[in-house]
Amino acid sequence: MIVSRFKFDGIINNVKVKTRYDKLLKEIPRMDCDIRRLEDQGKDTSKLEKILEDKKGELMEMSRKIYSAGKERGLIFVVSAPSGAGKTTICREVLKILPDLRFSVSCTTRPPRKGEKNGRDYYFISEEEFRDRIASGEFVEWAENYGHLYGTSKRDMEDLLGQGYDIILDIDTRGARQVKLIYPDSIFVFILPPSIDILKQRLRLRGSEEDDVMNVRIGRSIEEIKENEMYDYSIFNDKITDSVDILRSVYVAEKNKRKRLKEKIDNFINRR
Repeated sequence: MIVSRFKFDGIINNVKVKTRYDKLLKEIPRMDCDIRRLEDQGKDTSKLEKILEDKKGELMEMSRKIYSAGKERGLIFVVSAPSGAGKTTICREVLKILPDLRFSVSCTTRPPRKGEKNGRDYYFISEEEFRDRIASGEFVEWAENYGHLYGTSKRDMEDLLGQGYDIILDIDTRGARQVKLIYPDSIFVFILPPSIDILKQRLRLRGSEEDDVMNVRIGRSIEEIKENEMYDYSIFNDKITDSVDILRSVYVAEKNKRKRLKEKIDNFINRR
């Protein structure tokens, strides 16, 4: 088969762009982790932060080149909340009614809780395997919570997005910040309890932790609520059914934004 020089150059360039894109996907989270570690040591990270910002800008440009003319790429919905606010229940209910939405299953080193299944709720792996994956740059985001590690697989996300599926991530505020580094066009939703008193009540009703751990969770929850400013939408979870309907409405609205339908609109006009 004869391939024109123009088309051949396009194929080569596309491969180079995709290779560079994959490399940036690994470099950015790793560099972000390095910066945080150096900051904890009291070292100046200003030069590294500038390099990181440049890489993030390059990644966004690469993303536009790869996906602007191909199959429509899925959207990412990041849902965060303090413990006890009900985000996992809301996410599960929304998944039942939105066929194009997929749950990105996270990895964790904690043992399964009653009723949880490997591959459905989490991928339960050893700490050694988890840290090997961190070193390999396999996670879009990862964090340590109460002695256990949690992380989102970059490969799993890219596979779903490339197939045109939309993704919902049930992650904490630290993970959301890491996702925003790599996927700044994601939609960020924060779930809040109706009140602080109800949040405390829900946490105590779980009854699975000692009082000192419970107090830590409550304090951490308050700090997470203060981070809601980085999110696009907020939902006060008073009634699950209402909260599910709000999140579904956010999804429908985002899917029908004019910028996401521009190609379809242009094709409609050109076929008159």
